[in-house]
Amino acid sequence: MATDGPQPAKKIKLQHNSLRQNALFGMGNPLLDICAVVDKDFLDKYGLKTNDQILAEDKHKELFEELVKKFKVEYYAGGSTQNSVKVAQWMIQQPHKVATFFGCIGKDKFGDILKKKAEEAHVDAHYYEQNEQPTGTCAACITGDNRSATTFKKLSLRSLVANLAAANCYNKERHLDQKENWQLVEKAKVYYIAEAATFAREQGFETEDIKEIAKKAQSLPKVNEKRQRVIVFTQGKEDTIMATADNVTTFPVVDIKQDEIVDTNGAGDAFVGGFLSQLVHDQPLEKCIQAGHYAANVIIRRSGCTFPEAPDFH
Repeated sequence: MATDGPQPAKKIKLQHNSLRQNALFGMGNPLLDICAVVDKDFLDKYGLKTNDQILAEDKHKELFEELVKKFKVEYYAGGSTQNSVKVAQWMIQQPHKVATFFGCIGKDKFGDILKKKAEEAHVDAHYYEQNEQPTGTCAACITGDNRSATTFKKLSLRSLVANLAAANCYNKERHLDQKENWQLVEKAKVYYIAEAATFAREQGFETEDIKEIAKKAQSLPKVNEKRQRVIVFTQGKEDTIMATADNVTTFPVVDIKQDEIVDTNGAGDAFVGGFLSQLVHDQPLEKCIQAGHYAANVIIRRSGCTFPEAPDFH
């Protein structure tokens, strides 16, 4: 992943007074990320491969508890959408709780930790809590270095094992439709829900050209015709693509030295978060993309979707 690095320029003065709580709304699968540096024996025991991402199977049932008992772990509020709103709130800084998040967790110790971590990130998380399934977790089993999971500088090799569990149990009637929760939805000005489908193939676009896909996606029928659709595609180290009704624009990303990259897993979520942090400020789309590149650049220099205390966005 190559992204814009910090540039020597005057800082943007954010209009803190123009923002209010709950202006940004995100909804998705909340996961408690459980990160630990592990040994090869642990990977072999559960049939895990380095640099891999899988969904948990029956054979991984004991993995999460053993990870906590056997290794020094660090917890983070995770899941794609929750990562993005967390990064957006970090970029915004003040006021707290500009970002709102909805999702489903279990009534258990991992759920309690997840609520605490979301609160520490100053995200206004409103979880639907149920007893049918445990809180969703993602084990990040890190190899390749023996230092802290958040401080080492070598490129880490991570084996990610996700157990969605409670994340699949969200109940619209019992949560979203509740008056106090729907008021938070109505209060927002920007909404984000991640979509993982292979969009072009499902739409039958019959092209693999990313610019053409963006153009076709932008021109799809839209219910609200008063506001144009904007399509943004990221491509790792390749150009970021933005399609509006007028044109398709490319935004080159600046190379980052390979030895400065620690972990690329959170780059996409971080880009979205940076983008949203400026979109909620009504900044130009070009500035939103610049912020997305900045946020991704910060995250790939660290392990997991983590960040320093405050951004230095130029």
